[in-house]
Amino acid sequence: MRTSGGSLRHLRREVSPKFWSIHRKSFVWTVKPSPGPHPIIRSVPLGIVLRDILKYTYTMGETRRVLAERRVYVDGRVVTDYKFPVGFMDVLYLRGPEEYFRILPHPSKFLMLHRISAEEAKLKPLRIHRKITVKNGYIQLTFHDGRNYVIKSTDPASRRLYKTYDTVILHLDTNQIIDSAKMAEGSMACVIDGRNVGFIGTIRSIQQTFKRSRAVVTLSKGNDTVRTMLEYVFVVGNEKPFITLPSEQELKRWEELLESEHASIL
Repeated sequence: MRTSGGSLRHLRREVSPKFWSIHRKSFVWTVKPSPGPHPIIRSVPLGIVLRDILKYTYTMGETRRVLAERRVYVDGRVVTDYKFPVGFMDVLYLRGPEEYFRILPHPSKFLMLHRISAEEAKLKPLRIHRKITVKNGYIQLTFHDGRNYVIKSTDPASRRLYKTYDTVILHLDTNQIIDSAKMAEGSMACVIDGRNVGFIGTIRSIQQTFKRSRAVVTLSKGNDTVRTMLEYVFVVGNEKPFITLPSEQELKRWEELLESEHASIL
């Protein structure tokens, strides 16, 4: 039975997220992301990344053949589904050209592909979405991309080590947490949603009134200061970021690139 909200298998281009780098008027339909680690409003289907953003293929059929060759990895795992959603902090590896990218927020285009080294591609920042107690008194952490991690220790100090909205660094080869950063004053963070998306700065204050996710966070960088909800803040390091972040020149080049691709339909 089809719901009034639209098709379950198809997505019209006119209602797709505005940050997708696709032509809105060339065709009627586009790729609808499969259920996966990121919601549709914060992700891009892998097929669109390869065809429309990186321009490695010309058609979706060609994209599907490339994926079938098992040459595309997301977070160290082979992905063959062209509908697979990639989102914040995902690591994309293309075997053959030997290129590595991390998905990061962009001030005007919402998402961007930031080129990284092979060593950095082994690390992934994960924000803690939920923390619960499971069998044997162990602690299970659920991260922003849906993956779970069990801390096999009943030591009270280990139970208090992590809180929701803190960030951990996961080594993708060993699947072990190697570092962490608190959602606290002095930490470096980036904004991943809202009108200040893409802003990177230092947390100056956190003012909580009711729900923690709705606390007001103040971030600053130089003379610039923004305020946003804690839910939109992603900690990326303590005094320094755990990962490389795009420069102002790279952000501008990415914006110019996407705008030039859409110039023909404006």
